[in-house]
Amino acid sequence: MELPGTPPTAFEPEPQRVARVLRDQIVVGERAPGSKLVERDLADELGVSRVPVREALRLLVGEGLVTPRPRTWAVVRTFSDDDVDDLLDVRAALEGLAARRAAEHRDPGRLGALADALGREDDAAARGDAAAARRAAADFHEALLAAAGNTVLDEVTAVTASRARWLLGQHEDLAQMAGEHRLLLDAIHAGDVEGAARTVAAHLRTSRSAVASLRSADDAPA
Repeated sequence: MELPGTPPTAFEPEPQRVARVLRDQIVVGERAPGSKLVERDLADELGVSRVPVREALRLLVGEGLVTPRPRTWAVVRTFSDDDVDDLLDVRAALEGLAARRAAEHRDPGRLGALADALGREDDAAARGDAAAARRAAADFHEALLAAAGNTVLDEVTAVTASRARWLLGQHEDLAQMAGEHRLLLDAIHAGDVEGAARTVAAHLRTSRSAVASLRSADDAPA
């Protein structure tokens, strides 16, 4: 059966397919931090056996989205303020480098991937489809890293890719997020190396503020 969630780009083994669905649900907030992930329940919900579910949970633990518990269950990870700060620090370094290299190389195919992701993000934001806009925004950031044309950077950023997608899911101002991506793409197209790096830095400050605002709202008395 085809599971719901972000469509795959190619054939996937079942554990990866289950992980993709669960990852997407976590990133867009359908499975809240701290919620239980029980093998038996997930197998019934997704119409698969428990074996691929077990393997999928192991994959998500490795990606930093899930926290294991004894025996046959886990929980969606709750990110602390320190977790978010650490992730943003790493992203600032890696994406700043990626933006500089992308503006230097301006590879047409890779710039096309950035433009495609931004177009989908703009369309989703205009429709008010937050989940689709956040997915496209994450695709944009992954296309930015690829546009650097650095295989070592690709390997390093793969470690935090799922957590970066989660972070982008914290943005509520979809139009602002898309607008900042537009500014970044414009700087890259223009070959403005320093401007691209500054735009990334400003964009990540927006991410930091977005997470802080959400946490303040969550902590406010009902």
